[in-house]
Amino acid sequence: MASASTASAPLTLPVLPLDDEVVLPGMVVPLDLSDTDVRAAVEAAQAAARPESGKPRVLLVPRVDGTYAGTGVLGTVEQVGRLSDGDPGALIRALGRVRIGAGTTGPGGALWVEGSAVEETLPDPLPGSVTELVREYKALATSWLKKRGAWQVVDRVQQIDGVGALADNSGYSPFLTVEQKVELLETADPVARLKLATAQLREHLAEQDVAETIAKDVQEGVDKQQREFLLRRQLEAVRKELRDLNGEAEGDESDDYRARVEAADLPEKVREAALKEVEKLERSSDQSPEGSWIRTWLDTVLELPWNERTEDQYDIPGAQAILDAEHAGLEDVKERITEYLAVRKRRAERGLGVVGGRRGGAVLALVGPPGVGKTSLGESVAHAMGRKFVRVALGGVRDEAEIRGHRRTYVGALPGRIVRAIKEAGSMNPVVLLDEIDKVGSDFRGDPAAALLEVLDPAQNHTFRDHYLEVELDLSDVVFLATANVLEAIPEALLDRMELVRLDGYTEDEKVVIARDHLLPRQLERAGLEPGEVVLEDASLRRLAGEYTREAGVRTLERAIARLLRKVTAQHELGDRELPFTVTPDDLRDLIGRPHHVPESAQDPAERRTAVPGVATGLAVTGAGGDVLFVEASLADPETGAAGLTLTGQLGDVMKESAQIALSFLRSHGAELELPVTGLKDRGVHIHFPAGAVPKDGPSAGVTMTTALASLLSGRQVRTDVAMTGEVSLTGRVLPIGGVKQKLLAAHRAGITTVVIPKRNEADLDDVPAEILEKLEVHPVTDVRQVLEIALAPAAVPVGVAA
Repeated sequence: MASASTASAPLTLPVLPLDDEVVLPGMVVPLDLSDTDVRAAVEAAQAAARPESGKPRVLLVPRVDGTYAGTGVLGTVEQVGRLSDGDPGALIRALGRVRIGAGTTGPGGALWVEGSAVEETLPDPLPGSVTELVREYKALATSWLKKRGAWQVVDRVQQIDGVGALADNSGYSPFLTVEQKVELLETADPVARLKLATAQLREHLAEQDVAETIAKDVQEGVDKQQREFLLRRQLEAVRKELRDLNGEAEGDESDDYRARVEAADLPEKVREAALKEVEKLERSSDQSPEGSWIRTWLDTVLELPWNERTEDQYDIPGAQAILDAEHAGLEDVKERITEYLAVRKRRAERGLGVVGGRRGGAVLALVGPPGVGKTSLGESVAHAMGRKFVRVALGGVRDEAEIRGHRRTYVGALPGRIVRAIKEAGSMNPVVLLDEIDKVGSDFRGDPAAALLEVLDPAQNHTFRDHYLEVELDLSDVVFLATANVLEAIPEALLDRMELVRLDGYTEDEKVVIARDHLLPRQLERAGLEPGEVVLEDASLRRLAGEYTREAGVRTLERAIARLLRKVTAQHELGDRELPFTVTPDDLRDLIGRPHHVPESAQDPAERRTAVPGVATGLAVTGAGGDVLFVEASLADPETGAAGLTLTGQLGDVMKESAQIALSFLRSHGAELELPVTGLKDRGVHIHFPAGAVPKDGPSAGVTMTTALASLLSGRQVRTDVAMTGEVSLTGRVLPIGGVKQKLLAAHRAGITTVVIPKRNEADLDDVPAEILEKLEVHPVTDVRQVLEIALAPAAVPVGVAA
């Protein structure tokens, strides 16, 4: 029984012409939309497509020398986007043959034609001749694909069962001409089409066999250059044997590397790996690229300080003195380093330097706002311990190979930053500062933070393997100090491997000491001034720290001092200022302008933010340390009809929920608190957090929002000298929060004298410096009612609901 093809119901499709190109059914091809005809057809198909009819359809018709073929292919527009070169393109899937009929009209600027789909039928089961034809075509296609090395495509061809689909698979063959592909397209009978495809493939393989025979004959004739190269290599080998017999000195590079490896003080396993590479170098030719890889690897291994270690200074009081002299404050870090040195000293005295292959290294994470001295602290730690110091900047690193190194097979491969840091330090026990570890990112090149897990794990890093070295490197004696601004940005698994030390910022007294002992001498030198030519009184430094800067660290303070010294230097050069000169607090305004951060307590009472009911002062923690946060509340006029709660200030979901809880608490307990909450039912409530460009989130503003709303309803102002923090519950309980130390430091900087915190955070006051607690009146509370009693000023006269 013969196969047959029949035509089905007519189709009306836009024509997508293919110039000197043929697409057969089953193929998926990208087309360039910069071609006017292609773009017009795709746009017309998209315009005519309906949601119920599926994807847009076009008619792919070959156009050879301006003449259209009589048969086209029905295609669906799978995707429209951009090609690999950036040009606009569309992905078309060819489905089946269509006989082209008369032209017609349609939307868009494309040519529309009527056509009928060609349906193919085959007898079931297939005759033996057809089965044999299928087997022959697959065998020929497999032979051709194997010669090209396309092993993955072989399996795909073997899995094709349809006779017509197998023949149409020839559309991917690059050796077929356009005319041959058009002939395949216009052959509707699947068996005849497969015979045609088999004949074309057989003919191509025959031509390929002839070409291979010619190439083989050419290859067998060795030309003069190849013979000369071979003879020269043989001559070099003969000369080497003669030198060995006569005992003459060998100047070969590979022997030089062998001597260097044998003379170097390397661990046993590293020596074995290096000698194996030397043997490979001896066997490789000078022109081999592998030789350069091996030489670079051997140079890196020989330059590493495998057995070099600096002796730790076990003068504990001396180390403490060095840390105190170079950094004011930061007592937590200083105590941790002193403890580490004390333990190292005891271990050394008892012969416990190495236990289980591991030495006594340390991994610390210094987390705090910018400018508090995290980076410079690393140098002080190395100085106090008598170790080498090296800094590894991780900010913006996104390639995992930056940590673990590249494989040696890559061109320009290098070891990772950890190995390069050890090499730069020249010892196996340096202090390595991993700066800005929270700025590490991940993308398609891997996750560097995941590669740091082994480096910073004391239980694993004594057998650290770099991808470039591929030998074990002992990092257990290294002191790693990682710095970060935001704790939440460090992955949980990585943070678990480090000992966390928080640096919460400096008090005003500490800033004065730092400015006097460190910042001022450095800036005097940079300004070209002698130490006694410009003197800043402590009162001037205190005003600079309190009113001209408001930060957790001292970077802005140092810039203010530098600006002040530049101004004095310029005035001296212009003859307007005599040196030496003592800067008093009254001189600051004339030299560097007005203060930028005047405390609320120093402002006129009428100008303060809390001078009107409905404004409360809260405390928050940001990436730059603690900060003061104001909350404003207002009620809409009942005639506007704008009932409900409105929140503004770029707030997160948790803070929005805290506002809902605060409002619900006041509605349910208004009578108990003697607040006129009946008006809340018909009036809209608006809560705003100024500095709307800064994202804000977290539950710790709950009591602040409750106080602001209570102030608004009662008409009583919130005390200017009071700031508060704490999460509030629906029953009015004040729940604990984090960052108490940073918030109290911020309150002190802002001139606040009274702070309300949750009762369960009372233990956190142990971390706050004593001089700060002396200047602050801290009230631990458990209930919102206590907060309102402390924060709200007494009403002079009875007032109603504030508008």
